[in-house]
Amino acid sequence: MEQRVREAREAGDSLAILQEWVPLVEISPTLVRAVLVAEDYRFREHRGIDWVSLAEEVRWSGDDSFSWWSAPDLGALADAVGYVWSNREEMRGRSTITQQLAKNLYFGTDRSLLRKAMELVLAPRLERRLGKDRILELYLNVAEWGPGIFGVEAAARAYFGRPASSLSLDQAAALAATLPHPLTSSPARSPGRMVWRKNLLLERLDPSSAIPPSPMPLPPPELDIGVAIPEPEALPIDSLGPR
Repeated sequence: MEQRVREAREAGDSLAILQEWVPLVEISPTLVRAVLVAEDYRFREHRGIDWVSLAEEVRWSGDDSFSWWSAPDLGALADAVGYVWSNREEMRGRSTITQQLAKNLYFGTDRSLLRKAMELVLAPRLERRLGKDRILELYLNVAEWGPGIFGVEAAARAYFGRPASSLSLDQAAALAATLPHPLTSSPARSPGRMVWRKNLLLERLDPSSAIPPSPMPLPPPELDIGVAIPEPEALPIDSLGPR
């Protein structure tokens, strides 16, 4: 939030922050499930870092249990580092919700290997100190959902005129589909990309779905992004919720 306000000020604009804190029990379980499926489907299984997804991302070819004394593991590490460096512009990161929370609370959106390394250090600590439900509550209340819109309650009211506790399945999927790129694709801005991701999410949320759990793909570049509709009016809210 501080970063976005600073960026607006440096650009000669002003930005009103729209945010309202709600406890986890007042957030639609459908929205929580949609966010987990969209952003971190192994959230309940890992301890802050999804090593399985990370290994897939960097094309890890070593053993599951890494050893500094293993020549094959060191070779696999060198290959992985080389792959990351060669494809650094396309790397998605596969950040867990816990890593995203660490980024939102402490680092902002600046992309760097140092920030990524610090996330890897902090995420397990957050897991030990806070537990899964508190991490989810914090994340859903501070995540960015659009220009000046932070937290699920503000997003639900701004986009759909209702509290986060009463979101429909379609609305919950739309908000979860907004999370990867909230400034460029949301229910109010370039909704075509959001709808593409939302529909994929709805398929995965269907109890009868045969789609195996896996990271959500990026929309194809040729996708028609649709026509933007008016932005919701952002109202300044002083409180940033419980510390």
